[in-house]
Amino acid sequence: MDKLNALMLVRALATEQDGLSLTKQLVSWLHESRFSFERNKRAKKLLETLQQHPNEGKQIADTLFNWLCKVHLYPALVSLGVFSRRGFFRELSSRLYEKVMPAPRDITELKDVLADIFKAMPFTDEESVEGQSVFASFSEYFLSVASPEPLQRFVAHLHEEALCALEMLSVWIAAEEMEPDLMRLDKRLNNIDSAFIALHRELNILVIHTRKRQQDPDEPLYDCAHYHVMMAQCYEQVDQLRRRAAAAGSTVAVAHLLERLEQTLSRIEQLVTLVTAEHDADLRQLSLHLSEQLLETSREKKSVRALWRSSTQLLSKSISVNKSSHGEHYITRDKSQFFGLMASAAGAGIIIACMALLKIHIESLALSPFTNALLVSLNYGLGFVLIHILGLTVATKQPAMTAASFAAEVEKGENGRAAHKKLATLLLDVNRSQWAAVWGNVSIAVLTASLIALGVWFWQGEALLSAEAVSYQLKAISPWHGSLFFAAIAGVWLFCSGIIAGFFENRANYLDFRIRLYHHPLLKKLLPDRARKAFANYWHDNYGALAGNFIFGMLLGMTGYIGYLLGLPLDIRHVAFASANLGYSTVSGDLGIFSFLFYLVLVLMIGFVNLWVSFTLALTIALRARGTRIGKFSLLLKSVVEQVKQHPLSVFFPVVTSQKAPTPQKKPDDTNNKSTEPTKDPLNTP
Repeated sequence: MDKLNALMLVRALATEQDGLSLTKQLVSWLHESRFSFERNKRAKKLLETLQQHPNEGKQIADTLFNWLCKVHLYPALVSLGVFSRRGFFRELSSRLYEKVMPAPRDITELKDVLADIFKAMPFTDEESVEGQSVFASFSEYFLSVASPEPLQRFVAHLHEEALCALEMLSVWIAAEEMEPDLMRLDKRLNNIDSAFIALHRELNILVIHTRKRQQDPDEPLYDCAHYHVMMAQCYEQVDQLRRRAAAAGSTVAVAHLLERLEQTLSRIEQLVTLVTAEHDADLRQLSLHLSEQLLETSREKKSVRALWRSSTQLLSKSISVNKSSHGEHYITRDKSQFFGLMASAAGAGIIIACMALLKIHIESLALSPFTNALLVSLNYGLGFVLIHILGLTVATKQPAMTAASFAAEVEKGENGRAAHKKLATLLLDVNRSQWAAVWGNVSIAVLTASLIALGVWFWQGEALLSAEAVSYQLKAISPWHGSLFFAAIAGVWLFCSGIIAGFFENRANYLDFRIRLYHHPLLKKLLPDRARKAFANYWHDNYGALAGNFIFGMLLGMTGYIGYLLGLPLDIRHVAFASANLGYSTVSGDLGIFSFLFYLVLVLMIGFVNLWVSFTLALTIALRARGTRIGKFSLLLKSVVEQVKQHPLSVFFPVVTSQKAPTPQKKPDDTNNKSTEPTKDPLNTP
């Protein structure tokens, strides 16, 4: 039946004079079936039928190429697969509007023809004929059987349209470097001999020479050596801008701009290769490759998801890089660092015990649900901010930072046993560091809470907490009452707070917050130069951390209120506060040593869930932002097991001092735009 249908279709297409109608009928017939294997079978049968009837195949090919000579290729070559110059948000709104109110199609333009024909019936990667895509198989067949005259006209038409597209794209490249966001990243773009402008000049010469050669075939081929040098320099410049954007702060608009710049260079490279091809076989192959790419990108032309995915990756990496740079401060590799982190966490334990007592007092006031949640949130948020200002450490704030550092190591490459061993060592360092902070928080929080409860007992002659309150606090840390689920919720908020901190730090870098504060007119009147400089430095360096800590506290405090509004049993369990509550309950409820140890184990289980939920989420996002992954997890796990067998105590204590690798000197290209200043202090700028 398929063979008969294919023969009838071939004969019908051979009599068709309209190339657009012919293409629609062909694509529609190939996609009548819902299943890809049946479409593959139909495509193969149709191709065999065409080969058995060469006269009809030739008529179809001639009709197609005669029609393509009348279609404008230039807009498709310029716009398909290259982001719009309107910017991210205008492009996003345009795509959303296009979904609601699509524009009418212009059948004289290739980009509209592709969108109209293949939108509802796209060729997928699963569809192929003898290993080739369906599109490539039929295109190669029609190129091989077409008459020389229409084929030559089409080639000339494609050449001219490609040259016009090259002229436009070269102008775009030259104009891009004047974008303020790029100038912020690299002030050397002020130089009129930049790589982008040099490429524009080179492309103009190439286009003029190619047009001369079309008129005079004896003209020698253009020497593309200098063009290749300029193209390499442009790609290097884009890579450099990406690195600087990741380190010096990025936005969605900057990411969109850099992605568009790279797409433009890639399209220029394709078109230059096309117009300078010497042999017909090379020209056919290049044309097919470019056509398939245009077809593929035409599907995503109106895709909001594709736009968002491409434009936010650099912003995600910028946030990840900012967290990674701070993550190293939370990783201990020797005994001095280990005990230093534990001491810092111990100091935070004292404040956490006070915060836990204040929370108990707020909840005893019988306030309205919203007022209670707001006061508890402020208690959490301001308390965490105070801990950060004092330079102390909350254990659960580590995972988002250390996960970014781990992802940075994965990005460097994980091929070979040595690389996996290095990652395993880093993973053990991260685990040990997190538990050092947990023990610092928990031990001192329990001790401080117990001392406060004992002080109240001796001073007032009664327990700090009533029997009902003790029962409530002990029930709250019991897994059979949902403590581990609530600990996972807290782990999610910990992960979110790390993202928020990275976002605000990225924002501070992007806005040059330090310089803005230092030169602020009001601050100049209120503070002397030295104090203003210290103020600006502190806020720039701690802007993200302060925002992340405060918002984390608000998220913790408001979780129960959100559950109240939704009628859901939502709450949070945080290891440091659970340990402080255990200290108050131990003294007030006169718990025995075994009961205390039992509940302490439950508190540490809460800490385990807090840490590893947050770390897992943060690591997943950090790896995705960097476009990498742990390819051979089994080898990494094997390396971890081997190191644990050699030094079992290293999981919780640095029994072996790790050799620190020397810090590599940064190249000038890897620094941000401030490296071009004559002094290392940005506040010395006028």
